[in-house]
Amino acid sequence: MITDIEDYFTKGCGRCDRFDTPACSTQIWSSALLRLRNLCLSAGLSEHVKWGHPCYMHAGRNLAIIGAFRDNIRLTFFQRGLMKDPEGVLERQGPNSATPDVIRITDAVQLDVLEPVILAYLEEAKGYADAGLKAPKVQTDTPVPDELTDALDADPELADAFAALTPGRRKGYLLHIGGAKQSATRTARIEKLRPRIFAGKGYNER
Repeated sequence: MITDIEDYFTKGCGRCDRFDTPACSTQIWSSALLRLRNLCLSAGLSEHVKWGHPCYMHAGRNLAIIGAFRDNIRLTFFQRGLMKDPEGVLERQGPNSATPDVIRITDAVQLDVLEPVILAYLEEAKGYADAGLKAPKVQTDTPVPDELTDALDADPELADAFAALTPGRRKGYLLHIGGAKQSATRTARIEKLRPRIFAGKGYNER
């Protein structure tokens, strides 16, 4: 995956074989992605590379992340349980998502209409970060590591694949990832286990 933010907008995320080719989704949506990037920056957010994507932060908190797909681009909010969504534009990432947290953009005209809404929602998210508020977590028998929550929020395909696992497999991942003492180790375990999650396997299955 990329580590330089400019690479995302010129080459892609580096997570598939379409990286740095005209077929990469970031190239198909290059103009709209730059507009979305500029909106986040104009809101006073700091820009970082996380999970191979542009992630925008404020007050030390992840607020939103940009993603590009073949038929749309997305701005996903991390504190989804807090967002009020007065304009009704937030959607669920997938059928297994509990809370709407993503704005999907499918054409330039739609982005024209959504620009003021996006700015307002980013300001709302900044307010939660300034106040130190966090969305309530969904209660489970096994705690979900913050690093996994962030990774699932950032990647709707991974979130759906994880939700599709059997309860036993999900619990196994939670225990394995959460068993690491350091945040960096938990993050590294998540990245290493992505292929197994997509394959529908438990973390120690062959």
